[in-house]
Amino acid sequence: MAIQRILMISFFPILFFSGCKTTMTNEDFRAMRYPVDERGFSPVDKRLASAPPVTDDAEGALNPYVLKVIEAYPKDLSYPYRCIKEKEYDLYNGVTQDLYYKGRVVAKAHPNNTRCSYCCGLTFEIFVRAMKERNMQKGIDPDDFNGMSFFDLHNLLQIWYIEGAGDSPRKGIELYGLGKRIENWEEAKTGDFLDYSRNNKSGHSVIFIEWARDDAGKITGFKYFSSNSSGVGYITEYFADSGVEGGKVLNKWFRLARVGSIENYKTFDRTKIPIRRAYAP
Repeated sequence: MAIQRILMISFFPILFFSGCKTTMTNEDFRAMRYPVDERGFSPVDKRLASAPPVTDDAEGALNPYVLKVIEAYPKDLSYPYRCIKEKEYDLYNGVTQDLYYKGRVVAKAHPNNTRCSYCCGLTFEIFVRAMKERNMQKGIDPDDFNGMSFFDLHNLLQIWYIEGAGDSPRKGIELYGLGKRIENWEEAKTGDFLDYSRNNKSGHSVIFIEWARDDAGKITGFKYFSSNSSGVGYITEYFADSGVEGGKVLNKWFRLARVGSIENYKTFDRTKIPIRRAYAP
């Protein structure tokens, strides 16, 4: 009987104050969750729900949907940065809120309720949101990314996060038949996915916005959107060989990719895609 009483207490949330028993209210429950409105919408969810439909670009790429999602994020640094050396994969995958695919959580938000993120987590989150936005607008199942299973998307996440040699978002986009690499920098478009390395042995995962150029029109750097040390927002960086003071980005490790139109998706072969097992879903 005593064991049964303990089990009942553990399953029913109860507050005890000065010997008095008080059942938790709805607001008590809400205080334990990430900030949401009465519909369960996060700040980004709410803005996306009221945003107008997207106008496709000439090639039907994902880019306009990526930009729609970017516009929904607060730019007032209220979405902080968190990336530490200690492994937190069992707790946190660098996204601002839990991401679902096929009815399961494919990436976890931190339980500290701050909506923190880190770079590859935020760009992956934007990718997932943009894919779902496009599918919904096209009347397609939001959880159908070129026929990918839950485990396909979880594997793509790990390739996106560079868990293996040669990994990058570009590699994952190509492997799963979603799009292409951009080799000619002049063909880069706002909303392309990008990761790069610096000469100080650091790197970053971002959404490309536009080039920075000198007076002669030569590319010297680029503006991007990502989760940065100061929080979610825009930053401009410069190439190490640009002549601009503080430039650190290495041309050799500058990898652009674009998710193309749904009609141009390519069939992928799971047997030819490396399996990453850095952590369990």
